[in-house]
Amino acid sequence: MTLEAIRYRSGSLQILNQLLLPHQTVYDDVRSVHDACTATVRGAPAIAIVGCLSLAVELRAGAGGDDPVTFIRESLCHLTSARPTAVNMGRAARELMEFAENESMEKNSEQLRESVITWTEEMLERDVNDNKKIGNYGAQHILSGVPRDSVTILTHCNTGSLATAGYGTALGVVRSLHALGRLKRMYCTETRPYNQGARLTAYEAVAEGFPATLITDSMAALTMRERGVTAVVVGADRVVANGDTANKVGTYQLAITAKHHGIPFYVAAPSTSCDLSLESGRDIIIEVRPPEELTSINGVPIAAPGIEVWNPSFDVTPHQLITGGIITELGVFLPSELQAALTGRLTAL
Repeated sequence: MTLEAIRYRSGSLQILNQLLLPHQTVYDDVRSVHDACTATVRGAPAIAIVGCLSLAVELRAGAGGDDPVTFIRESLCHLTSARPTAVNMGRAARELMEFAENESMEKNSEQLRESVITWTEEMLERDVNDNKKIGNYGAQHILSGVPRDSVTILTHCNTGSLATAGYGTALGVVRSLHALGRLKRMYCTETRPYNQGARLTAYEAVAEGFPATLITDSMAALTMRERGVTAVVVGADRVVANGDTANKVGTYQLAITAKHHGIPFYVAAPSTSCDLSLESGRDIIIEVRPPEELTSINGVPIAAPGIEVWNPSFDVTPHQLITGGIITELGVFLPSELQAALTGRLTAL
């Protein structure tokens, strides 16, 4: 069974409320761009897809009247400002705006709406296809170092079907290894403070029959030393020109620990998550989340009242620690190779 984070048909968009998992499966309606900006969408690819599809839903209802280009531009500005760390939304917005402006030169308002709706709907199919390529490239690269053995993977946060349009990035690599019969075990961190690993990755593993074990974030070093971890594979919200990578907070410490133990550390991300306009991770804007996410669980306080809280949602892993490579739909590259490998591809988009 492949889980769905996004349910879409023309004029209708629903997203899985992942805050309620694993105990409840509830889909929330997204009827507008405003809904998408405030929705509990997670995963850089999914954020972009839901944002653009929310625009398609409004366009299907006739939004923008005789001036849909202005409506599209304003809507895309709202979407990009709502989630600044995930580069996918900004890239999709630029591409879609350029497409809409070009189409508006030759088409009337209604024809333009249809063209933009078709463009956004194709994002779903592209994302799944890219994720399958990431999974296959990553699996083959990891297996090239262990030709006959099954492998043990450690991952962080959630990077599967629930974070994308389907299949997943880092968890897509795990899925491909499992399909090949070469996955011995996956270890997933609980991923505080929102517990995406415990709630979502574990949920996907059980649903799809992966051999998997849940650990606390603080058990990662011991797990690497004692449990025969072959590779650490994580996702990314943004990869910049030198290979520095922003991902769920806690990724940085996993990379340090993996290097100490001599374990290859991989980042799995589509090329749409690569931002060559930024030179290094110092330039990435890091989203800081409300303190309540850390001081309570499901509304129940767990921390001492009055304690100060720092709750960044992401951290940046320096490229020197990404020792296995960056897995994209185009192949696996060392951080030093990434910019040259992707320049032609990305500038053409």
